[in-house]
Amino acid sequence: MDNPVNPRILKGMKHDSDIVIIGGGLNGPAQALALANAGFTVTVIDALARSAQQSDNFDGRAYALALASQRLLAGIGIWDQVAGNAQAMRDIKVTDGRAGEGPLSPFFLHFDHTELEEGPMGYMLEDRYLRRALSDAMQASDRITVLDGTTVVAQQADAQGVTLTLDTGACITAKLLIGADGRKSGTAERAGIKRTGWDYGQTALVCAISHEKPNNGIAHQFFMPPGPLAILPLPGNMSSIVWSETHDNAAAIHALSDEEYMQVLRPRFGNFLGRIELAGKRFTYPLNLTLADQITGERMALIGDAAHGMHPIAGQGLNAGLRDIGALTQVLVEARQRGEDFASELVLDRYSEWRRFDTASLALTTDLTNKLFSNDNPLLRFARDLGMGAVNAMPSLRRNFMREAAGLTGDLPDLMR
Repeated sequence: MDNPVNPRILKGMKHDSDIVIIGGGLNGPAQALALANAGFTVTVIDALARSAQQSDNFDGRAYALALASQRLLAGIGIWDQVAGNAQAMRDIKVTDGRAGEGPLSPFFLHFDHTELEEGPMGYMLEDRYLRRALSDAMQASDRITVLDGTTVVAQQADAQGVTLTLDTGACITAKLLIGADGRKSGTAERAGIKRTGWDYGQTALVCAISHEKPNNGIAHQFFMPPGPLAILPLPGNMSSIVWSETHDNAAAIHALSDEEYMQVLRPRFGNFLGRIELAGKRFTYPLNLTLADQITGERMALIGDAAHGMHPIAGQGLNAGLRDIGALTQVLVEARQRGEDFASELVLDRYSEWRRFDTASLALTTDLTNKLFSNDNPLLRFARDLGMGAVNAMPSLRRNFMREAAGLTGDLPDLMR
């Protein structure tokens, strides 16, 4: 790896594609489409078979897409395919309380989309629609090759490019490797990149519910001592629930029957949408913070949870990954236009520098917010309720928070403008 390579050999070397992406969830395919639309050839390696990822059945999984993320999906040609199944988030209401007692303070936050010139702050979209649209678009692209049902067992980078060895024994070569393979990224591990983070002592219970009354596109964030309860609007009289509890409580609740589960959820939820019933499957996942110590290496870059896995308290996980995609795509395109080796350390450092502050500040914000709100300390409760009331009473500050929630602040990539 340390031997110098004749640049004429490097220039003439034939790779299987310009870029290879490990990970076929959501970020990997979105990154592939963004790059393919920009003229790169891309190979996507997905451990799951395509048939295992696609289903027309409703299972309750959904994502809160910030307005900037919706713009990126439009930019890569996906939004028109999913827009009819998306629910605009017109308002966001944040309150503080305890299970069965409702709000404990007159102070609250209310974000109204009419205060933003751009429109809704974001959209809710079910996993089944987004995943299928991404998969279909990749299959239709003549610049993307998808290798599904296979895994990478080794990777090696040098001045000529990157070589991946698959579990089948086949080898794939490219100029650049992108890891989009989640919080336990094998791409990062094989590159020797360590991670920093900690467990929150919380587990998220995720499901969807049907309710008697319309949600009117209003998202609710209800803070309780064990953790937040997010009620996110879906089309029709449906909502997605992300409900945080301590690990032990969550395990006990998840083990209940569906009806017993709902008996626990109903007093936390309240009756403002009428009677509620479970719809679709139930899921759980432990909540932790995990940040890669670096998001680039030799001819390698990380995106999404492979770079930064955060608490879902602000609903920014997928949005942060899509912002990675916009930034990395722009850096690579501009480097190629200048005639640079787009996989060089100099170029990848631009991506790292662009994303470092944003991801670190977002991780810190979600971490502090969770610690501030996931407790029943009366002094902290008074301070946070007073803070919410102050923000709600100041229109300019409130709009700043709304723009932040919509993903419209900071140095936005072109695909999100």
